[in-house]
Amino acid sequence: MIKRKKENLDEVYALGQHIRMSAHKARRVIDQIRGRSYEETLMILELMPYRACYPILKLVYSAAANASHNMGFKEANLVISKAQVNEGAAAKRLKPRARGRSYLIKRPTCHITIVLKDISF
Repeated sequence: MIKRKKENLDEVYALGQHIRMSAHKARRVIDQIRGRSYEETLMILELMPYRACYPILKLVYSAAANASHNMGFKEANLVISKAQVNEGAAAKRLKPRARGRSYLIKRPTCHITIVLKDISF
């Protein structure tokens, strides 16, 4: 059975896949912005010192652009209703070690979803 997501007319989203970052490190930033307004989120992400802030900031900008262009929402009325981080596939690399051995290095990736909701309704 295929489950289909019901389309809400007051929500828009942006999805970033295969972002080269640990899901745990991205969740640390996502937990700070969940439930906040769009302008407040931009200020928080620009001032936080973490490397995870830049791809999340790009996703928030993208979701806001989707909201204004596709749905006609105003950016002042947008709130982050849902933000989640899922683990992606780990890129596996081999590092040469002593005596001809090799050591496996896993480079984690993550998928980030940002959902914006219009509160003017």
